[in-house]
Formats: sequence, C-alpha cells, structure tokens
Amino acid sequence: METKSQDNSLKKLQNKYRLVVMNDDTFEEIITFKLSRLSVYIGFSSVLVLMIGLTIGLVAFTPLKYYIPGYGTRQSRAELQKLKIRTDSLENAINYKDQYLESIKKVLTGTTPTQKDTVPLLIEKKEISTY
Repeated sequence: METKSQDNSLKKLQNKYRLVVMNDDTFEEIITFKLSRLSVYIGFSSVLVLMIGLTIGLVAFTPLKYYIPGYGTRQSRAELQKLKIRTDSLENAINYKDQYLESIKKVLTGTTPTQKDTVPLLIEKKEISTY
C-alpha cells in the first residue's frame, strides 16, 4: 500500500507543466517554460540556500557585523582583551601579597609551622605592567 502512495507522489513531482508568459494586449507568447513540481522545488531551494549563504558571508566578512547589537567595535574588543589581561595579572599579584602577609602574620604571632609542616611556597616575581 505504501509503495503505491509513494509512487503516486513521485509521479506528481515529475508531472510536466507549462508556464507561458504572454503579452496581455496581443496574446503573443513572450516566453515558455516546461516545469515540474520537483524542478520548481529544487530551484526555489537552491535560491534560498544561495541567498542565506550570501547574507551570512556579507555579514561575516564585511564591516556590517559591527552594526549587530552587542557585537561591538574592533577598538572596544581590543580594549576588553587588554583589560582581561590586566585583571588577571592584578588577581595574581593580590594572591601573592595575601600569601606574603599571611606568612608575615604567622612569623609575628610565633605560629610558624615546624619543618615537617612546611610546604614550599612558590612565588614567581612578575612585573605588573600598566598599559
């Protein structure tokens, strides 16, 4: 049963139709097209995919992308990257200072750990540059 309905629908897609463009005053045929439902479907699908691809390409590879809300400008993106790097280095510096102050507190209160409890503190000296 299913094969008959599939065959009928496939035949409907392949039926030939004629599209005629005529001059309304003289009834002269300007152009004639022989089409099927399948060829029309494939044609419209191809045009749709092409238009979507061109639109995405136009937005992605031209300065039009900067008009999209929330995208920002090149300059603001570069500044944001600099701020991220600077924030990360400042966080590291604060952590190193906290570890140093904690060690100083332990020495001043006399609660320094014994040699067994000592864990080497690896602090790298990094110079914090201001941009």
